[in-house]
Amino acid sequence: MRVLFDHNLPPRLARGLQILLGEQYEIVALRDRFKPNIKDIELIKALSAQGGWVLISADRRITRNKAEKSAFQSSRIIGMFLSQGLYKAPMLKQAERLIALWPVIETTASTMKGGSMFELPMKSYKLSPLR
Repeated sequence: MRVLFDHNLPPRLARGLQILLGEQYEIVALRDRFKPNIKDIELIKALSAQGGWVLISADRRITRNKAEKSAFQSSRIIGMFLSQGLYKAPMLKQAERLIALWPVIETTASTMKGGSMFELPMKSYKLSPLR
């Protein structure tokens, strides 16, 4: 599974999870793979062209902006968006929740079609689909 952490999350979170979860995953921060000022539509197109990516982001604008949402829904990317509470939590809490949710993220990413978007919850283990 390939996972890209959007620029609104600390790169060290992605790097730490890569070390912790090991070589069976490719977990990268956006700025380690793309220009930090890449537009969301360009990022969506690039990831979709490669296929097999999960995007973890706190940028819910992608789910609301008509052009970005349309591009995402027609992509080959699975989106995982932090809930507001999780986004506002300290980085260690974010890491804790991502580790706890990792099996659910992995199962969801392997069973859902591209363009699907989900909210990563602060407390439960159930991902909520975003429309």
